[in-house]
Amino acid sequence: MALYDFTARRSTGEEESLAAYRGKALLIVNVASKCGFTPQYKGLQAIHRQFAQRGFEVLAFPCNQFGAQEPGSDAEIAGFCETGFGVTFPLFAKIAVNGPGAHPLYVWLKQQKGGLLGSAIKWNFSKFVVDRQGRVQSRHAPTTKPEALTKEIAALL
Repeated sequence: MALYDFTARRSTGEEESLAAYRGKALLIVNVASKCGFTPQYKGLQAIHRQFAQRGFEVLAFPCNQFGAQEPGSDAEIAGFCETGFGVTFPLFAKIAVNGPGAHPLYVWLKQQKGGLLGSAIKWNFSKFVVDRQGRVQSRHAPTTKPEALTKEIAALL
C-alpha cells in the first residue's frame, strides 16, 4: 500500500481518494476540539496559508479516542474549526487512529514511522510530515507546534 491508495470520508460526507493530493507535501494530523492542544489549529491554519500556493496541504482527522475530547458530530466539528480558527484546510470525518477499528491510513502511517514509545498514537495532534512522493518523512509529538515544522515543510517544497 501507498498513501495514494487510501480513501477517507470528508467531514461533509463524501469519500475522497488521497490520490487527490499526489504531488503535494502534506501534514497529516489527528485533531480534537476540546484538547489542551486545540489552539494548534491556529498554527495549522497559518502554515497551510503560508505554503498552500507552493503545493502543501494540512489534512486533519478528528479523533475521539483520547480523553473523549472530540465528542461532536462531523458537522459540529467542522463548524467549530471554521468559526473558531478560520480553518480552510481539508477536514475529514471522525476516525479511530488506534486499536482494531483504526482507519487504514493511520495503520499505514504508524507502520511508516513508529513513535518514541512504540507505534501507537499517544494523543491528539500527533503529526506526520509527508513528501511530494507520498513518503512519510517524520513524525512529531502533540507538543510539537505546527510553526516548528515550517523549515522542514519548506525544504520539501
